[in-house]
Amino acid sequence: MAEEVILETRNLRREFGALVAVADVSMQVKAGSFHSIIGPNGAGKTTFFNLLSGNLKPTGGQVFFKGEDITRLPVHRTAHRGIGRSFQITNIFPNLTVLENVRLAAQALGKNNFKLFRPASYFRQFTDRAGAVLEQVGLTKQAHNLADTLSHGDQRKLELGMILAPDPELLLLDEPTAGMATEQVPELMALIQEVQAAGNKTVILVEHNMNVVMNSSDVITVMYYGEVLAEGSPAEISANETVQKAYLGALYE
Repeated sequence: MAEEVILETRNLRREFGALVAVADVSMQVKAGSFHSIIGPNGAGKTTFFNLLSGNLKPTGGQVFFKGEDITRLPVHRTAHRGIGRSFQITNIFPNLTVLENVRLAAQALGKNNFKLFRPASYFRQFTDRAGAVLEQVGLTKQAHNLADTLSHGDQRKLELGMILAPDPELLLLDEPTAGMATEQVPELMALIQEVQAAGNKTVILVEHNMNVVMNSSDVITVMYYGEVLAEGSPAEISANETVQKAYLGALYE
């Protein structure tokens, strides 16, 4: 039986005036896979990622999630369908506690989520969910600390917890190791892989750290000047001479 495709793009394109940032990219992501997107600076990775998540609308083409066309849906609608997204810059509420950050993330996608005059017991489900997520990402002991007192590595864990709070099927992770100390990176990546395997989740990763990509990915898509240059397993991408030349800046020499 063929593997299910959870996310697909068809001729996805984004222009900024005369600049074509994403040039008719067609890609399929298999459910339950760890799929990384890499490329040199200016390859169009971040623009492509923003098109996937709904943060940016395409000039042309389509995005499908579980067979449904989500191309024109706003971000909050894609989130309700089961897509969670992180950003290069840590996106937390610094003056709230760790628990409050995750509880609000869970509550945001709940039914009647911000209606007033609800009894406290109504919100217990969100607190319970937040507690379970904090245990999952290893932040239970810091639950009542303010988010801005956490180390950068723990803030990245908190952000992951906020993404996981609504229990999405697809995680879009944009440079999750950015700004982290080298020794903290393996722990975070091991956590992401553990979360993926335990919940049968799909991960799409944009990352510049090649060690992270090669050690974590099932499939790697290489972008270059807005186009797909190559796609394959880590071994296939490592052995691809065209990819090597692109990273050395000698593709068209």
